[in-house]
Amino acid sequence: MAGKKKHTIEKIGGTSMTHFVDVMNNVIIGSRKQDEFYNRVFVVSAYGGITNMLLEDKKTGEPGVYGKFAEDDESWMDALESVRSEMHRINQVFESAGLDVADANDFVNERIDGIRDCLQDLMRLRSYGHFSPKDYLPTSREFLSAVGEAHSAYNSTQILKSNGVNAVFMDLTGWKQTQPCSLDERILSAFKGLNLEECLPIATGYAKYEEGIMTRFDRGYSEITFSKMAVLTSAVEGVIHKEFHLSTGDPRLMGIENVRIIGNTNFDIADQLSDMGMEAIHPKASKDMELNDISIRIKNAFDPEHPGTLISKSYISEKPTVDMICGRKDIIALEVFDPEMVGECGYDLKLLGALAEWEISYIAKNTNANTISHFVSDKSNIVDCIKSLAEVLPTAKVTAEKVAIVTVLGSNMKIPGFLSRAANALAKADINVLGLDQCMRQVNIQFIIAQSDFDQAQLALHKEFVETHK
Repeated sequence: MAGKKKHTIEKIGGTSMTHFVDVMNNVIIGSRKQDEFYNRVFVVSAYGGITNMLLEDKKTGEPGVYGKFAEDDESWMDALESVRSEMHRINQVFESAGLDVADANDFVNERIDGIRDCLQDLMRLRSYGHFSPKDYLPTSREFLSAVGEAHSAYNSTQILKSNGVNAVFMDLTGWKQTQPCSLDERILSAFKGLNLEECLPIATGYAKYEEGIMTRFDRGYSEITFSKMAVLTSAVEGVIHKEFHLSTGDPRLMGIENVRIIGNTNFDIADQLSDMGMEAIHPKASKDMELNDISIRIKNAFDPEHPGTLISKSYISEKPTVDMICGRKDIIALEVFDPEMVGECGYDLKLLGALAEWEISYIAKNTNANTISHFVSDKSNIVDCIKSLAEVLPTAKVTAEKVAIVTVLGSNMKIPGFLSRAANALAKADINVLGLDQCMRQVNIQFIIAQSDFDQAQLALHKEFVETHK
């Protein structure tokens, strides 16, 4: 594989893919000359909304094709036809950009027809009662996921070709390929024979392998593909093109004139952002890149001249400063009060056992002599967890309350008087702090507040630590 150690692996998200003409003009072609198009590989997501239609709505949980098929709802066939129609509609949008719509529709039809036939065969088999859902549902979810990225990658390749770029469709979905392989084998085999100095691969975010990328990573799989590809091909850098810059706060809340773009940060801060539901990159995807010292650059797809934010392994700000104010409103405070807790070794173990039983991961934790509070996502199975806690901790009083977390992040926040300034800023905004959490490494501090104070708390902290000291 030519081009080794000179190329970048770049990822384009679903919302940006919906505006692919802008992405092509800004990111892929831009002001580059013909010989500057290459030594790049693009990993693409499905067009915005398509994966929701294929699986389920990520925000509301409304079932798509998979959700209906899993529940024996025969309307899954109508849902699949709606996906076909939407894919055809998207194809039509890109006709003016050089897409051969008839050819693109044929590609969609072949994939959708194949999926429909497979699902119908599965329905006939399961009607005999010899197949458990666990035997076929994970696989069904896998190939439904794959068709979204296959569609967007195929279209992008054809559009780029018609615009003078030697693009190559890198189909990692394993369509009609029966030979099992690992994820590494799938990716490496796709690069065989390619000279990256002369072509521009457009790869599907979905990659088929034995374990199942969707089964293991759910809807973060495209960033896993991106990361694996960067590591396996020894990329010089990974680049993620988003619809926004990584800034000190949400510009829609703070005002675009009040935020600044973060120039540099590290993987530790990227992990903290992930905990706040603001993934710069999927945390499991970033680990391999961090270990192999491959930096990640977050760029705004619609501001191509800006260098964006560089996430590197060893960066620490020389001057103590705040990088970002962010937070989560979807939080439940799960509080256990027990007078018998004090001095009892292993009390936490029982509590954590119940959390593990119901697969609940916590975001922050407070404790004192007789109280332990875990702050978890409101999508967690709280009701059943509380029942389990009542059984293992019979003397405890367990409560659950909706709250919010606002976090101040920085690669170096060893700022004298920091806590005093933060508390004072919140007090001036008439915000009561219900709890706080900070580790001695001083890269973040989390304030637990009422949900009604969520926006105002971010504004107050951003004004104190960013706007006042620009």
